[in-house]
Amino acid sequence: MRIGTSYKQHPGLPDQWDAIVIGSGIGGLSVAATLSKLADERVLVLERHYTAGGFTQTFRRPGYEWDVGVHYVGDVSHPRAETRRIFNFMTDGELDWAEMGKVYDRIVLGDNSYDYVKGRENFRAHMHGYFPGEKEAIDRYLEKVLSTERKGQLFFAEKAMPNSVSKGFAGTKLDDGMRTTREVLEEITQDQELIGVLTGQLGNYGLVPSESSFFIHSLMASYYFGGGAYPRGGSSRIAATILPAIERAGGEVVTNAEVAQILLDKGRAVGVRLLNGREFRAPVVISDAGAANTFCRLLPRDAAQATGVPTKVDQIGTSIAHLSLYVGLEGTSEELGLEKTNLWVYRDHRHEENFKRFQEDINSPLPLVYLSFPSAKDPDFDRHYPGHSTIEAVAVVPYESFEGWEHTSWKKRGAEYEELKASLSERLLDKVYKHVPGARGKVDIAELSTPLTTRNFAAHTHGEIYGLQHTAQRFAQRWLRPRTPIAGLYLTGADVCTAGVVGALMGGLLCASAILQKNALDQALKQETRATRAKTPRHV
Repeated sequence: MRIGTSYKQHPGLPDQWDAIVIGSGIGGLSVAATLSKLADERVLVLERHYTAGGFTQTFRRPGYEWDVGVHYVGDVSHPRAETRRIFNFMTDGELDWAEMGKVYDRIVLGDNSYDYVKGRENFRAHMHGYFPGEKEAIDRYLEKVLSTERKGQLFFAEKAMPNSVSKGFAGTKLDDGMRTTREVLEEITQDQELIGVLTGQLGNYGLVPSESSFFIHSLMASYYFGGGAYPRGGSSRIAATILPAIERAGGEVVTNAEVAQILLDKGRAVGVRLLNGREFRAPVVISDAGAANTFCRLLPRDAAQATGVPTKVDQIGTSIAHLSLYVGLEGTSEELGLEKTNLWVYRDHRHEENFKRFQEDINSPLPLVYLSFPSAKDPDFDRHYPGHSTIEAVAVVPYESFEGWEHTSWKKRGAEYEELKASLSERLLDKVYKHVPGARGKVDIAELSTPLTTRNFAAHTHGEIYGLQHTAQRFAQRWLRPRTPIAGLYLTGADVCTAGVVGALMGGLLCASAILQKNALDQALKQETRATRAKTPRHV
């Protein structure tokens, strides 16, 4: 299903809007929906790709469908969980969730495996069972994670405030959160296997323990303590259920409409120019293209350089790139023994050493392969694709191994590139067969995307999947917030919050708060509560 309307089919679009959003990822859609629902604003969302939704869209081949970025979502299992309520607000309760069950992640370190189980106390008990001599360390770890996560709420609230109000705000003091994950954990324990297990979700933010901030680690860990869930009907349902709120207020989500430049008048953002020359105007321009694209590509060079942001972006650096092997199989998930549980497959607990070796030589052993089973997670899959099932095998890779082909065209990159893809596909399939033996002999399709695929479809220059790196340095940047140094120009999405679909979703709410100069999250939750009460039958 294509979400959004092709620009080529709507040459009669109005020139003037209340707000323009560049990019239709979840950060762009969430700010557009929030402005539409809370302020009745007419918002134009412009998407360069032929499908809206960013990393929430789905990828199809005859008989199969895969998600491209939403492998699971946390904090939606309970009906009154905050993230669930925010999605209810955005979608008028039309987005349904399928729980993944007791075990949402399984960390595989060589020959050993460790389950992440739903419920913080269940998680604690399981870790105590795996590491009986480290019970005190595990308890201290959980205390630090929860303490850091709580401080994060103040930290993000500060981002929506005007600079004059937020200076010296206590929410910027993240303490342990501004140290590396390894520094914090090695003060708690010297058991390296335990550290390897506790950092087993590192692929969710793309940095090894010695590089990631304990802040992002804590946010991700605590976010999944309540378990994981998957959008019923596939990840494209996220965009499909948010879109009506934008349209009801007179807005549009338009695909095949690439923005070439943000227009300025006397230093203020006033609109955008598309690649074909068409211009649209609005007093508010919002970029969901990421800080790097916004300040290094979309703004006039002199204006961008005058802000100093391009240099700051370079100092932080972009996040890691990835491969994704989309595997289609003959046979249902039940027949092939596919589980809902994600598998994080590592060589062993030495994450830094293994990642460094692979960074230097892509032919060395894969340091991490993440296996996800969308057909098992989605209760509707068998109805839409009877007799079939799907697996995704994801690996992080250095973009440098692919940059030699960055100026070639999609599907026309040459024999050497195809040979590299074939080799990597085979290595990923080997991991699939080892950990999912029922897949052997059942593979119908195995199609690989590379960092160049991400570059081509998402316009991420280095194929990055998570925007700017989630280091302590990133979270120390006061400029990385919805308001930019350019009047009328705002940032939304993951770069003003964190990686992942919910990070981008919250980035949209932070951006709307900055634009409307009120707490959009609080207003959204109140509106959701009223809507829920109105739908609840009254019993006499």
